[in-house]
Amino acid sequence: MARDARRAGFFERMASAAGAFTGSTAALIAALGIVAGWALSGPFFHYSSTWQLVINTGTTIVTFLMVFLIQRSQNKEALAVQLKLNEIVAALQGASNRLVNVQDLSEDELRTLHEHYTELARLAKEETDLGGSHSVDEAAERHRAKAKGDGGAARPRPRAHGKR
Repeated sequence: MARDARRAGFFERMASAAGAFTGSTAALIAALGIVAGWALSGPFFHYSSTWQLVINTGTTIVTFLMVFLIQRSQNKEALAVQLKLNEIVAALQGASNRLVNVQDLSEDELRTLHEHYTELARLAKEETDLGGSHSVDEAAERHRAKAKGDGGAARPRPRAHGKR
């Protein structure tokens, strides 16, 4: 088990180093140098099929590996951003805790949430107070109160620990 953890740590460090290098100016200059060297060597190899195959094979291999490296970096970055957003949602009074780990919901559940927030946006457009509603439920409750004619002075429902 410890061996697997060391191996995983090694690959993570290697991938991070490769990602940092490939995004650097030095890597761009190196890539441009390789392509320029290949292009300049064309006359010496009489622009043969082997000469063309070298650059095609090289770029294919690099592209193949970069796809996985970029995906790994995006996965790590997306997880870090999601964790930060989860912390904000969990800490912010009035925010719906239903949004913590929202990325784990099914597409149908995400569509339903999207519909709720579309409704919130529609209701918010009707609000004259910029600090008005903070959630779909609160916005709907204020909207119902306005429709009843009490000027939107509806009291928000009590929340456990200030959250839903």
